Amino acid sequence: MDLGTLPGVGERMKGAFRRYPTGVAVITAAGPDGPVGLTASSVASVAVDPPALSFSVMGGNSARALLTAPSFVVHLLGTRHADLARHFARSGGERFTPGQGWSTLPTGEPILFDAVAALRSAPLHLVPVGDSTLVVANVLEVFHGPEDRPLIHHSRQFLSTEEF
Repeated sequence: MDLGTLPGVGERMKGAFRRYPTGVAVITAAGPDGPVGLTASSVASVAVDPPALSFSVMGGNSARALLTAPSFVVHLLGTRHADLARHFARSGGERFTPGQGWSTLPTGEPILFDAVAALRSAPLHLVPVGDSTLVVANVLEVFHGPEDRPLIHHSRQFLSTEEF
């Protein structure tokens, strides 16, 4: 549906959001061929009762596996996880290595217990929007890890609050 969007607005919107700092998360699931995960900067709290969150994903094998998984874990990251966020943000990055500290929940999802927080969730709504999908999920369990300074995504970089 064309809503009268002016030419170039999509690219200008990307530029605007590069100027808007966000938190960083890695979202993981048990995929059909093993664990899958990706970095997301679109995670938001939606409701407390019922507990719900949202995020969006675009294409790619990890995103497709997440969208078909019955549950997944949203890991809220601190500055100690900047390298991990970089690996999960790019295709072919190191994922689920022993040195990264991954474990597996009894329900099968990969979990990083030293994330600032990890929220095991199940999808409530999948809303296609262009080449992305907005996911609204019910939060089933919450695990709190060690405190850390916030990891921020800004202008295509992962930064600590000290660098911001």
